[in-house]
Amino acid sequence: MIKDIVGFWGYPEPEIIKKYKEQGFDFVDLDVDFGYPKTDILPESYCKIIKNIIDNAFYLKDRLHMIVAPIGKDKCDSGWFAAAVLKDSGFRVQTSIYEDLSVKNELKISISNLPLRKKFELITDGIVKCSTIEAGKVPPRFGFWGVPPNDLSILEMFPDDTHVYGWTRCVEAGCPANLELEMCVDAGVPTVFYAQSFCSKTQLAKYLADKYNGLYIDVDDYATKSTIAKIEAFLKLR
Repeated sequence: MIKDIVGFWGYPEPEIIKKYKEQGFDFVDLDVDFGYPKTDILPESYCKIIKNIIDNAFYLKDRLHMIVAPIGKDKCDSGWFAAAVLKDSGFRVQTSIYEDLSVKNELKISISNLPLRKKFELITDGIVKCSTIEAGKVPPRFGFWGVPPNDLSILEMFPDDTHVYGWTRCVEAGCPANLELEMCVDAGVPTVFYAQSFCSKTQLAKYLADKYNGLYIDVDDYATKSTIAKIEAFLKLR
């Protein structure tokens, strides 16, 4: 079988992505839950995004030319461990550490009037694709802080004038390791602070939710009825 795909997660160093684009490879974001068969390599109680990475990599193994693996502050220790596990399992792995704090691209999508789910999809697609958007800037009525959820349907609960904060905003700005920007939200904007269960970013999400009187939620896989009800109540009452 032809190995025609480069797998990646997080926000790899742009020059690495550029190199493989110029070579004509297709890309697959291994963070995403595609519903491929599950492996039993990781503990049951573990970050769902990292479990996606492992499951997707093994399902696509015969087509993966290379895995580009962010392992620095731009991702997490679990990404570092996943890179080691995949390399030890016979995958070709190129590690990436992209911690340039001098980059800060203009924010357009995060503060636009696009639907919130579309905002997240455009920002993550922008890691590989270069595209322009036609959208207007709006003041924030709500905020959503965090990484792209495994369950993207959560985002459909929010109005279009919801701003994106946290790591996802850092991705649009081109500086995924910028902790100062990641912790920055607009004071007074009712914000949901989201993290995947078992992720170290739950520490930041809970701290910032308390600091800004927001709603802290963590979701393991897909949102429960209880979690959905909490978000609905927060949006309605705030």
